[in-house]
Amino acid sequence: MAEDLEHYSVLPQEVAQFLKFNGNAAKMIDGTLGNGGHTLNALQSCPQLQVIGIDRDIQAIGRAAERLKAYNDRVILHHGVFSDMEKIAEDESWSGNVDAVLLDIGVSSPQLDDAARGFSWRMDGPLDMRMDRRSPLTASRILNQYEEADLIRIFKEYGELKQAKKLARRVVEEREKKLFSTTADLVDFCDRVLGKSRPGELPSPTLVFQALRIEVNDELGELKKGLAGAFNVLKNGGVLIVISFHSLEDRIVKRFFKRLSTGCLCPPSFPMCVCNHTPEGEILTRGVLVATPQELAENKRSCCAKLRAIRKIKDIKLDMTEFESL
Repeated sequence: MAEDLEHYSVLPQEVAQFLKFNGNAAKMIDGTLGNGGHTLNALQSCPQLQVIGIDRDIQAIGRAAERLKAYNDRVILHHGVFSDMEKIAEDESWSGNVDAVLLDIGVSSPQLDDAARGFSWRMDGPLDMRMDRRSPLTASRILNQYEEADLIRIFKEYGELKQAKKLARRVVEEREKKLFSTTADLVDFCDRVLGKSRPGELPSPTLVFQALRIEVNDELGELKKGLAGAFNVLKNGGVLIVISFHSLEDRIVKRFFKRLSTGCLCPPSFPMCVCNHTPEGEILTRGVLVATPQELAENKRSCCAKLRAIRKIKDIKLDMTEFESL
């Protein structure tokens, strides 16, 4: 492979096309820093670029700090969540003066490859799944303590599982005999309840692990809050780039971008526009950008990556509560 998976950033060329600042001084916020791959590429190509890097995983902050140490004078690192971006930008006197924001909202390769983190069903480890280990909520706590109705909601909404009710009921029955504690426990349970997948089918534990991970980290809630905050910190003409990895995330991003790029917001029944609303953003991607065959051959984890980008064209500040229903 051209590069270790651990150090491979998805869609690097596609991201780079939106981070060209023509040699001018510029500010960028990488809201999901990870290993710092995208930030490193941007710093190397833009000598006057300054970056704020944010990540909720303290181990990722440590890896990125080491990788970006040659650019210490141009990088500010924050251990936190990207939904707090407005506050972080304000503290650094960057608010409303940012040229680009990048959100790469997938689970990183080091997180997946570390059995002790519990993200992958392919390796045995504790049922953890926390991106920020300061959080008290783990996947095992959800399985062992949540009410059946809440489990149904999680499996149905976040895993889009057709057998959500059956799965939740069996979880409650199973934990009466033995508490869920390891990923191997959950994989065995999924195979027994949902059946082992056939060749070519999505492995049965995949969507269950996805649903639990989303709940543990409030990923969709973070995304809804984070999108509005990211747009708010941009200067007029600034660009927001979002890479998502499953349909639930991409749907939220698509709706958010559509709302910002829409003119009239009056109900369809109105005979004429009375809101006088004009677009706040200009969508820069037609549909989504995905990995090239060459990238897919080098890094199979890029197969689900979808990139959308939008440019801010109005100097406004969004009300985050308006986007909670996305």
